[in-house]
Amino acid sequence: MVKLARDIFRGLSEEQLKDMPIEDFMKLVKARPRRAIKRMLEGTNVQFRMLVDKVRKKVKEGKVKKGIRTHVRDAVILPEWLGLTFFVYSGKEWKQVEITIDKLGHRLGEYSYSTKFDRHSNPGIGATRGSKFVSAK
Repeated sequence: MVKLARDIFRGLSEEQLKDMPIEDFMKLVKARPRRAIKRMLEGTNVQFRMLVDKVRKKVKEGKVKKGIRTHVRDAVILPEWLGLTFFVYSGKEWKQVEITIDKLGHRLGEYSYSTKFDRHSNPGIGATRGSKFVSAK
């Protein structure tokens, strides 16, 4: 079977990544997520640490079928979360984020937008100089 580029992260397969300790994963990611994971391990980022412990507990108990709800948008996606589903709060609703290999090292909040892009229509009557001569009906 041929491995596709989306099935490999920095030369490692999904099975190798799932068994990898966090310290070894830190060497594979870029500087910003590496520092965030380091702060989590030191205990200064308590919310991230609590989320990691919550996920490990739910996986151990087998209660991850529905998904894991969280408000921690700045949590770095770890390889032990591969295949899990998270519901990340966007400020208004819970957005579903399924963890795949291409999302490793990114933040949960990157996949749960908190603002909605609203496409604007044409300007109304009186909004521009040229619309002064357009009929209202």
